[in-house]
Amino acid sequence: MRISAIRQTAPDRLKVCFEDGTEIKTTLAAVTDLRLCSGRELSEEELEELRLCSLRSLAREKALEYLSQRQMSRRELKTKLLQKGMDEDTAEYCIHWLSDRQLIDEESYAAAVVRHYSAKGYGAGRVRRELQRRGIDRELLDEAMEQMPEDTGKLDSFIAARLTDPEDRDQVRKISAALFRRGYSWEEIRSALRRFQAEDGDW
Repeated sequence: MRISAIRQTAPDRLKVCFEDGTEIKTTLAAVTDLRLCSGRELSEEELEELRLCSLRSLAREKALEYLSQRQMSRRELKTKLLQKGMDEDTAEYCIHWLSDRQLIDEESYAAAVVRHYSAKGYGAGRVRRELQRRGIDRELLDEAMEQMPEDTGKLDSFIAARLTDPEDRDQVRKISAALFRRGYSWEEIRSALRRFQAEDGDW
């Protein structure tokens, strides 16, 4: 099949037009790699190579666009690509391509998640769930959790700001439930309530 024209449609985006009226959306990188030009005759094998190269090149650009917006884990990025209509093989190709070039760094991403949620006052349980939800594997997850600071200050501040009457059992239960949802263990909550109470209680 003969190429009739190669037209630019956007920065780094091109369209390869053929004499039979068909068109293939592609990128400057793909056109350059395959050394395409107007008038060139492509065999069926070369045409299939162009389709695959274009598909992957466009997918890489989309994946890079997502990563430029925020850090992601491999699983998060793959899910995003699949949601945008990419097939499984293309999404997997993008993940491997990016990983090979160290453009996905799950170790630093996991550490950033731990810092973010611990700074917001969440407990270890909630932070661990966030890492699991993002698809961080067990080994990296455990390493990231080891970096979580042991700081009771935020827990104590949360209770001090909300508990007006330590004898009000309903109030204590509500605050305890809220802290449990934030990822604190019952032992951590009970200890903090005891510190707040100032005298012995039956927590």
